[in-house]
Amino acid sequence: MDFWEKYKKVFIVVGFILIVFILGYLLYALFFKPSVTPPATTEEPTATSTTQGGLPVAQPGTGQTTPSGQPIEGLPGETEQAPAGSATASGGLTQTAELNQTPSLAATLSTNGNDLQYYNKQDGKFYRLTKDGQATLLSDTVFHDVENITWSPTKNKAILEYPDQSKIIYDFENKKQISLPKHWEDFNFSPDGSKIVLKSMADDVDNRWLAIINDEGTSAQRVASLGDKDDTVYPSWSPNNQTVAMYTEGVSFDQQKVYFVGLNNENFKALTIEGRGFEPKWSPKGNNLLYSVYSSASDLKPELWIASAQGESIGTGRNKLDIQTWANKCTFSSATEIYCAVPESLEEGAGLFPDLAKNTKDNLYKIDTQTGLKKLIAIPNGDFTMSDLIVSDNGYYLYFTDVNTEKINKIKLK
Repeated sequence: MDFWEKYKKVFIVVGFILIVFILGYLLYALFFKPSVTPPATTEEPTATSTTQGGLPVAQPGTGQTTPSGQPIEGLPGETEQAPAGSATASGGLTQTAELNQTPSLAATLSTNGNDLQYYNKQDGKFYRLTKDGQATLLSDTVFHDVENITWSPTKNKAILEYPDQSKIIYDFENKKQISLPKHWEDFNFSPDGSKIVLKSMADDVDNRWLAIINDEGTSAQRVASLGDKDDTVYPSWSPNNQTVAMYTEGVSFDQQKVYFVGLNNENFKALTIEGRGFEPKWSPKGNNLLYSVYSSASDLKPELWIASAQGESIGTGRNKLDIQTWANKCTFSSATEIYCAVPESLEEGAGLFPDLAKNTKDNLYKIDTQTGLKKLIAIPNGDFTMSDLIVSDNGYYLYFTDVNTEKINKIKLK
């Protein structure tokens, strides 16, 4: 009997024992062996801390960074997300602050050049609003369901119009109101607020007039007959007191003449405009007129123009600014610079039907009316359709009302 035959049984028994031992160790390592904990450290935790008997509490973290050291947005460790966009308008996405929580109407700059005055459509009261969103009552009188407001340049009076065609002048300083005839409409104050130009729309077409009254609603004076042409007449008192209204006459489908109306039967030059849908806005000194028109050349979309509108220079310097928006979506910040809310896109025919742009996002442009240079200033960080643009006297803030929410918002310009 050789060696293998002699110890065969012993090898089999020993091999079996080794296999059992190895299997047993593997089972122990997989299911029963305790996990190894890292050694204690003297460094303080940066991500979490534990309160007695509670869950970990998040602590301010630094977040993960790119090789350049810039934070990676949306990764663990960030406890706050900064508002999207730049805090100051610099040509890109810009933070936009909502200043009030209720629908408003007719926001205007207060006499201090920084605060706003507006009508709260929810409670029917007028408020003063600071740049920080602090609101105080301008008057404790309640005016229910005001539909339209025309402010005096002095900001101490306003003409309020109601759905039933009732109209009043309200004096905020003396808390006094004066009723106006229902057939008076399209009001516009003189630069010093002492007089008002309007349309007197009697039932008899032959008794319709462009007229002037004082700020007490009295001393009415006829200026010019309207007849059946009232739709083409635009009461708009020029800042230099030269004219009180304009009216248009068609030359062709894409061209009109604009005539200026003074108080003394002056024979002013006419301004030729290339389009329809005339919408004017005076420069601060009244020497230039910003206006928008639409034409077949623009696919019936509104385009901005600027022209001289004073004395013998009327019509000179006429220049298309190559911006498609309405003049009422612009505001002068100086004699030669304007800010305009410009729709990101406009459908064909928007000049004829402005409601087509009611839900279109606007971006903010700054335009030099002398050189025509235009610059994208801000892309608001929200889908705002902007109206009633106002720039504070110091040029630091631009306020606007969102068409759809009717809330007042602020963009920091510098």
